[in-house]
Amino acid sequence: MDTGTTGSGPAGRPGDAGPEWVGLPGGLLALRRLLLVVWLGVLTVAVGVLLGVLAGAGWALFALLPLGLLVWGWVVLGRNWKSWRYAERADDLLISRGVLWREETVVPYGRMQLVEVTSGPLERRFGLASVQLHTAAAASDARIPGLDPAEAERLRDRLTELGEARSAGL
Repeated sequence: MDTGTTGSGPAGRPGDAGPEWVGLPGGLLALRRLLLVVWLGVLTVAVGVLLGVLAGAGWALFALLPLGLLVWGWVVLGRNWKSWRYAERADDLLISRGVLWREETVVPYGRMQLVEVTSGPLERRFGLASVQLHTAAAASDARIPGLDPAEAERLRDRLTELGEARSAGL
């Protein structure tokens, strides 16, 4: 990946070539949007029917509120999905996410204790897996959701190998 940086400092130093960022595949966005449509679609119908039966047809128009929330959520999910990315550097892994509040996590390979690949039933149905990184400090655990299973396994194997090599040098 980015071999021009030493990895000894944070990303974005003046004079450094930036890391090679990798975005998430589209399957995660499709899964999250499907869940949004299912839950808010059911809520829209339930509110419309309940208010229509209990309070009259005029009140059933309040069912448009969850529908508006669905449209807003569709856009927000797209922006959130675009914000997730990661980069492998010589000495650490960078994970960046967030639209309004940007968060960049730097995980040194030598500090990694455990790298897990998980995939729930819906993730498996959409061909997705997540990589969870555990370090000595509980607050510094990091996660990369929505990866292709082959990429998640490759990343797990590479991070484990680099973590063992770096921790042996401590």
